[in-house]
Amino acid sequence: MKVVVIAGGQGTRIASVNSEIPKAMIPINGKPILEYEIEMALRYGYMDFIFIIGYMGEQIEAYFGDGRKWGVNIEYFKEDKPLGTAGALGNLKDQLTEDFFVFYGDTVMDFDMNAMQEYHKKKKADATLFVHPNDHPYDSDIVDLDDYGRVCRFYNKPHISDFVSRNIVNAAVFIFSPAILSCIEIGVKSHIEKNVLPMCLEKGMRLYGYLSFEYIKDMGTPDRYYSVCQDMISGKVTRMNRCNPRPAVFLDRDGVLSKEVNLLCKPEQLELIEGVPEAVRYINQKGYLAIVVTNQPVIARNLCSIDELNYIHAKLETLLGHEHAYLNAIYYCPHHPDNGYPEERKEYKIKCMCRKPSPGMLLQAASDWNIDIGASYMIGDRVSDVQAGESAGCKQSVQVETNRPYALLDVLKSLI
Repeated sequence: MKVVVIAGGQGTRIASVNSEIPKAMIPINGKPILEYEIEMALRYGYMDFIFIIGYMGEQIEAYFGDGRKWGVNIEYFKEDKPLGTAGALGNLKDQLTEDFFVFYGDTVMDFDMNAMQEYHKKKKADATLFVHPNDHPYDSDIVDLDDYGRVCRFYNKPHISDFVSRNIVNAAVFIFSPAILSCIEIGVKSHIEKNVLPMCLEKGMRLYGYLSFEYIKDMGTPDRYYSVCQDMISGKVTRMNRCNPRPAVFLDRDGVLSKEVNLLCKPEQLELIEGVPEAVRYINQKGYLAIVVTNQPVIARNLCSIDELNYIHAKLETLLGHEHAYLNAIYYCPHHPDNGYPEERKEYKIKCMCRKPSPGMLLQAASDWNIDIGASYMIGDRVSDVQAGESAGCKQSVQVETNRPYALLDVLKSLI
């Protein structure tokens, strides 16, 4: 599988860092960003590259040559005029006859490329997008996925003030099949996110989102550049690769993140407890995964549909996103073992292993995301939350006072 690297941009936003070299050549710890991309791909066995170059592209070609120094093969396509992030791909149809990766040349990343490729094959996708939560979804391109990971819609920035969505952001790393190239007009300036992917969706192509919490950040502005430099120096970039187990903070929802409302079943009922955005942001900054595990018997009692619950959780993520905080995942148990409620849904009236105090949701999350349970914490406002954490093998389970402002932040600062 080839790796196409789009490295033709001028980099006007980051010119203050170094205006005399193309942005893909700006160094971090003495090495160009492009060199890190080559080294990562080679680690997973990808050796064939096509660099799309333009502005100051001769510097890229002079530095990397044919790639033999790194044990890879590099070919070049030079743009005569700027063609956006997609325009040049149409000229490569004869070279891209099999599925291929697409990287942007200003991206710092460390992710399991083989895992993403396996997902792409399993889904039989025409295109797979690397997606993740981030701390600024309101000015990012949002991807709406169904329960099976298929892309339903794109919400490109800027967003309207009352926009509500899951915090699932396009990270600008892709796997494309050759079929995608049919949506690119040769020689015409176009962009992957704004033009190509929406057209593919309109044509009914199979687009999927590969959700991961590994490190992918562009360094297109000076602030982001200095941030990724620090992350590289600290080892954060490598630590976030999915091959490395990570600790998590498991969180109950009602009474801990949002104010306790009896049988909350409408989005307008959801309100964050004071201090919660700061607390979740603290988890994010400390490198822990923020995982919600919540019992939601409103489904079994037919007070709320799955779609309505998903919208409630989208509101939760939106409110946090406006405060630069994010959840990595939300797990919920829809079951309730007791019968006798009006209009109840019989298929959910079962005794299960996911309803707390059982540890099922925590164990499922640990399996899904390679979580180190023994280094993780469970925080809830009920005895059942504590019992679930203890049964799962968490390092510590803590019960906080329901709805108390800053209770979550206080306990987090005592733990991590």
